[in-house]
Amino acid sequence: MNVPKSFKIYALFATLLSSVSSLLANPLHYPASEPAKGIKLVLIGDDHEYRSEETIPALARILAKHHGFDCTVLFGIDEKGEIEAGKSNIPGMEALNDADGLVIFARFLALPPEQMKHLDNYLNRGGPVIGLRTSTHAFNYKDKNDPYYKHHFRYDGDDYKAGFGHQVLGQSWVGHYGKNHQQSTRITIIPDNAQHPILRGVKNIHVQAGGYNAEPADDWNILTMAQPLMSMKADGKPDESKPPMASEWTREYTGKDGKKGRVFTSLYGASEDLLNPGYRRMLVNAVYWSLGLENQIKADSNIAFVGPYKPNTFSGKTFAKGIKPSAYEGFESPIPAHNNLAGKK
Repeated sequence: MNVPKSFKIYALFATLLSSVSSLLANPLHYPASEPAKGIKLVLIGDDHEYRSEETIPALARILAKHHGFDCTVLFGIDEKGEIEAGKSNIPGMEALNDADGLVIFARFLALPPEQMKHLDNYLNRGGPVIGLRTSTHAFNYKDKNDPYYKHHFRYDGDDYKAGFGHQVLGQSWVGHYGKNHQQSTRITIIPDNAQHPILRGVKNIHVQAGGYNAEPADDWNILTMAQPLMSMKADGKPDESKPPMASEWTREYTGKDGKKGRVFTSLYGASEDLLNPGYRRMLVNAVYWSLGLENQIKADSNIAFVGPYKPNTFSGKTFAKGIKPSAYEGFESPIPAHNNLAGKK
């Protein structure tokens, strides 16, 4: 069949326009308010279920507006330049090249090499990492010949056993602990670690995300324990069949040239988890600690949301569709931009 030349040109133009739209979609930038710390953070929100695309920009605004960090936010982006939860396409990863810190909330991604190389380089230089929830299984490459396959959460090579999750955060995917979406979680501080800087001013943590199994390693400094509850309420009764499990910890990993990078891992962080002041404060404190700024952590620092934050309830394959990162520019736009949920029945 002969295709008119004009149609071919139109198709090529459409393809180029789609590519440009995708490239321009990221990053979202929140400049540091004064007094600025002169520290650049990159925050990645790209998972399929827990609404990291809402958690991450809300956290970034707090860090930029109240704490003076320069924050770049990256999302999974579709061909139209819109946020797509769990999309293996994160334009703007080069922001990591001069980043001082990283917050990552991702799940089962297989980023193209031209994007993934920037994260790999960041890890090679031992940059600080804060990993939330599904980041224990952030990467799921199908092609064993991919140059970054070693980050796969089930990588079985001795050189980088269990990939990014195990090598950096301290644990790969283990499994749920209780009934997710039916059982919420109460998080309590381990008494021996009550004076840890990350826990300064932290209290009364209750999160909506269900329990995750943890398999503590010798190099974990466990800060908190998570108790599955029999309801989604903060005053829910403990599930007596599920004793408390480790939920947050710190550790170090070693970069390519031997430099140590500080790590804080949380098995929680869903969109509604951030509504809890105790949990929110712990994440803000963890950013300071990861950067070696623990002497600047204040028990009463400002952790108020910046702009309206009314998160969607996390659920598999539901996310507010039709939103471009530009919808979250500035400090006053609502997060999420609307509640037009893809996949909602």
